[in-house]
Amino acid sequence: MKKQFLSLAMGVTFLASIVACSSPKTDSSADSTVVDSSSMAMDTTAKETGVEVGGAMMVPSKNIVENAIESKDHTTLVAAVKQAGLVETLSGTGPFTVFAPTNEAFAAVPKATLDGLMKPEMKADLTKILTYHVVPGALKAADLKDGEELTTVQGGKLKVSVKDGKVMINGANVTIADVVSSNGITHVIDGVLMPK
Repeated sequence: MKKQFLSLAMGVTFLASIVACSSPKTDSSADSTVVDSSSMAMDTTAKETGVEVGGAMMVPSKNIVENAIESKDHTTLVAAVKQAGLVETLSGTGPFTVFAPTNEAFAAVPKATLDGLMKPEMKADLTKILTYHVVPGALKAADLKDGEELTTVQGGKLKVSVKDGKVMINGANVTIADVVSSNGITHVIDGVLMPK
């Protein structure tokens, strides 16, 4: 019995399941092993480092959309991505760099314009605007150079400005940089970028 307990303590799952089936006394030890394993899994997740955005931790193990859904500051963006049918695309392998306007940024767009873009018949226009916020590749803030032009998925150009270490994209400030996801990088911005 001591050998079985020692083996169990060393983490041998096979013996733990045999002991659990044969002895009610060690059954609770088998249960605690299972609990310990799930606790270890939870600890691993908790130890994953990320960036807090909109009251939620954005972590590298989630894709761009999964992270954005968690942010209370990006509910308008997430609704627009869903309306445009871009969830699957932005959940794909990428990599992508996304410039993600906050709810406050969308609030600066006239309500009638925003409401109009969310109508099914305006899906193509909404898609153009959203894909204007996406650049192929995973670009961190340090990769962005002053005066550089980035070509968006939509086909338009974004102008990068860097001054005193602060990055701007077409005049919108990057307020939170380098949010790493499994399929790219997100930069939170304080403006909605409109293609010409």
